[in-house]
Parts: sequence; C-alpha cells; structure tokens
Amino acid sequence: MPKQSLGVGRLLIAIYAIFAISATARASYQLIREFDQAPMAYSLSAISAAVYLLATYSLTKQEPKWQRIAFFTIWFELVGVIAVGALSWALPALFAHPSVWSNFGAGYAFIPLLLPILGLLWLRKQHAGNH
Repeated sequence: MPKQSLGVGRLLIAIYAIFAISATARASYQLIREFDQAPMAYSLSAISAAVYLLATYSLTKQEPKWQRIAFFTIWFELVGVIAVGALSWALPALFAHPSVWSNFGAGYAFIPLLLPILGLLWLRKQHAGNH
C-alpha cells in the first residue's frame, strides 16, 4: 500500500467503523422496540448497518478479493443512498422515522452520500497505486 494513502485510508476506515457501530445499535433498537411504527425505514436501517459492517471489514483487508468486496459493497451503498434518498424525498410518508440514508443522509450532514464517493475514489487510487 502506498505510504501517502495510510492516513486517508485509516480515516476512511474509522468513519466507516463509526457508522457501522452507530447504525447497528440504532437498527437493533428500532427492530426490537419500534419496528411496527416504520417497518420500511427500520428495515433499511438494518440493511445500512450490514453494509457499513461489511464495508468496514473489507476495507481493512489488503487482499484483492476483499478489495473487490469493498468496491461492490460501497457501490451498493451509493446506489442505496441515492435510491432511498429519492424514495424518501418523493414519498415521505414511508419514512415517518428516517433511516440513515433518508433524504440522502441529510440528518447526518450528507455524510452517507459523500462517504461512498470518497470510499470509491480511495479504492480507485489504491488500485492504481498497486499496478
């Protein structure tokens, strides 16, 4: 791994880890205690938690297999943020209780929208640096 990417990579992984922990805790609580109030939003929160966990883990690995998994996981995350953001904007009644990705992550300073873009750029730079 190129030396200049260590700081950026560690920061990226740390942000993913924070999102993974917080999304997992929030989704667990929502699924156990409040699922009947907003099943769509809370199911999507659980999916986002799983995506953040897989992205975090796969980003820590240097093997090509895990880098591919990170790439596809982060692409899935970006598509999810855009799809859920558009759906929650178009049909807000489905999201009485917002998920992490609702309104393109507006409740989280749009970090859920920016994070996968940064992750994909970093992975691209890593891939280019290894060839």
